[in-house]
Amino acid sequence: MSALKDQLHSDLITSMKARDALRTSTLRMVLSAITNAEVAGKEVRELTDEDVIAVLGSEAKKRREAAEAFAEGDRSELAEKEKAEAAILADYLPAQLTADEITAIVTAAVDSTESAGAGMKAMGRVMGVVSPQVKGKADGGAVAAEVKRQLGA
Repeated sequence: MSALKDQLHSDLITSMKARDALRTSTLRMVLSAITNAEVAGKEVRELTDEDVIAVLGSEAKKRREAAEAFAEGDRSELAEKEKAEAAILADYLPAQLTADEITAIVTAAVDSTESAGAGMKAMGRVMGVVSPQVKGKADGGAVAAEVKRQLGA
């Protein structure tokens, strides 16, 4: 079992003993998502820490998007709950990159692939270099937007 999954299980037990309902329900939800990912596909497999981080990232993204939707619909109490769940999940994710760090990584990738001024034709080449560096540490939409900006699209 991955170390991160073990940590989630032990934190779930701790939160249950502390009667922390929000943390308990959030950890149960993410452990369920991890189990679903393990049994998805043709055969059952054990997720690595990297795979668990990917599941955590997708669940955190769902929470952020739901919070925005609830806020737009004047459902502030539900938006706050979603934000709180996202904050709990953020504790288990690697530190997120700042906009300046994303810009620096993309600039280095554009320089290394000699794609400056190539426009959208070079998007795939640049994203191929950038994606492994930011995986799990930055929102893909923000990274793609920065690549488009630097390629002049």
